[in-house]
Amino acid sequence: QVQLVESGGGLVQAGESLRLSCVHSANIFSFNFMGWYRQAPGKQRELVATITRGDVTNYADSVKGRFAISRDNAKNTVYQQMHGLKPEDTAVYYCNAAGVRTTPRSTARDFWGQGTQVTVSA
Repeated sequence: QVQLVESGGGLVQAGESLRLSCVHSANIFSFNFMGWYRQAPGKQRELVATITRGDVTNYADSVKGRFAISRDNAKNTVYQQMHGLKPEDTAVYYCNAAGVRTTPRSTARDFWGQGTQVTVSA
């Protein structure tokens, strides 16, 4: 089993910054990509940003230029730096690890963290 633990959420004012962290367990042999998703009240969960094993990044149009995803392999951590936060960024942010194998022969699976709340006031 792979565990993902998010932290760094909170209440901020519009224009401020936050950095989310996602610490994953060390038993990941390989993965396709890791990423951040968010879900606002009454809305579907949506992709925010992803990063591949080769550190290729991808962002939702709504956050391009404001958010940056990165990885620190030594710390088993994925970060999301968020600048210029807007009230519409308010959501629960979830860390995702996609196509994870814990051994070379294990079945690839996706894992999710429990989420961290980000609230941006106007």
